[in-house]
Amino acid sequence: MPHKKITPPASGSTSRRTFMKNAAIAGAAFTIVPRYVIGGKGYLAPSDKLLVAGIGAGGKGTSDIANFAKSGKAEIAFLCDVDDRRAETSRKNFPKAKYYKDYREMLDKEGKNFDAVSVSTPDHQHAVQALAAMQMGKHVYVQKPLTHDIYEARMLTQAAEKYKVVTQMGNQGASGDGVRQMREWYDAGIIGDVTEVFCWTNRPVWPQGIPWPTQAAPIPKELDWELWLGTAPKKDYVDKLVPFNWRGWWDYGTGALGDMACHIIEPPFRTLGLGYPSSVECSVGSVYVDEFKRGYFPDSCPPSSHVIMNFPGPGGKPDVKFHWMDGGIQPERPEELGPNEMMGDGGNGVIMVGSKGKMMCSTYGRDPKLLPTSRTNEVKVPQTLARVPGGSDTGHYFQWVEACIAGYGKMEVSSPFDIAGPMTESILMGNLAIRSYDIQKKRPGGRDDQFDYPGRFIKLMWDGPNMKITNFDDANQFVRRDYRDGWKMQGL
Repeated sequence: MPHKKITPPASGSTSRRTFMKNAAIAGAAFTIVPRYVIGGKGYLAPSDKLLVAGIGAGGKGTSDIANFAKSGKAEIAFLCDVDDRRAETSRKNFPKAKYYKDYREMLDKEGKNFDAVSVSTPDHQHAVQALAAMQMGKHVYVQKPLTHDIYEARMLTQAAEKYKVVTQMGNQGASGDGVRQMREWYDAGIIGDVTEVFCWTNRPVWPQGIPWPTQAAPIPKELDWELWLGTAPKKDYVDKLVPFNWRGWWDYGTGALGDMACHIIEPPFRTLGLGYPSSVECSVGSVYVDEFKRGYFPDSCPPSSHVIMNFPGPGGKPDVKFHWMDGGIQPERPEELGPNEMMGDGGNGVIMVGSKGKMMCSTYGRDPKLLPTSRTNEVKVPQTLARVPGGSDTGHYFQWVEACIAGYGKMEVSSPFDIAGPMTESILMGNLAIRSYDIQKKRPGGRDDQFDYPGRFIKLMWDGPNMKITNFDDANQFVRRDYRDGWKMQGL
């Protein structure tokens, strides 16, 4: 899918000089020689393993790193985490891996001693960490959502092509059989042209729609708070933010939509071949703190939302109205679904409405069904898409390892940045609308406590190639955020 190239503006240098251009070689000896030593950039001898550096060794990083190693073709050479508590399991699993707290120091000192980087950190750090690795010629695997901001997603998409590295986003369902089955049904014309899509999740399962805590807390001795904040504004440490509840705060996370949409939107986005949306609108759940007094918590993601995006129909197909619902909101049950049959997997799911029928799946594209469900086993279409061995469990990881070893452009992966980037941009368009809902303006001539909210109850028109809302300029502040001093880098 072609995208207009945008030349990123110069935005300063990294806080660690120009480590991406002049990485020093560490003194530690390896029995496995990295590809750079053997035959230059992009070359890996068949007898070698892929040397992986993991940024974010705890939480999801624990399973990401372990799955690369399970391939039998990856060596976990370095680990990096700002929180020693979270890194404990990975350090025990890979005792030979050298450990760092600051990813910049690891890249600076060890740049020629590994081939690829896995990024499994909070959302606000994804782009700077991934781009730093890519600018060093490292292959990258980045957890979902690919980035925190729309602009960052565009830059990483372009960087993958510029630096010729193998990329994969951590939405494992992209490697599953389910999305391929749905594509085959659609390509065979079983449900006709899809004009409406419904996606939903029961997330958030962390607090949202709340005020920022007023009480600072002692920083755990194992945690480097300054490094954890990274690109985000300077704030005091508060309880129950690390390691999980950061997802509900806009400075760090991307809410329920950012957390789950990459897993849920993948099947319809890929099946229908969608590009940039042309418009977005939303309604947002409210928290009332007193009688007729709606709470105003712009730092926090809302408790629930319903986002509607309109996508131009690809290849002459009809336009697609795309619904996203979170916080327990669900679409109406299809008439074709029996009264006791599960819709999606209950808490999450997808329904695609076509001119000749409907189909449905669960999270990760699993358990795909035609509706009524009796059609699922009755309808037979040829298998036209190769399956990924190991699917959404281990296959997504093994596939990336194999592709890195083969070299850029030699093997396909399921969620490369040229696909994951535009999909992430579309997902983050929903967050742009949600955040625009809380833009507050002093009411002209009103009391000090009277405000207008011009971003509510309107449709935002989107110029995808130029990354710009064309009818409400205040919303464009959410396309790209400012990084804290000391964390700016060329290209972001």
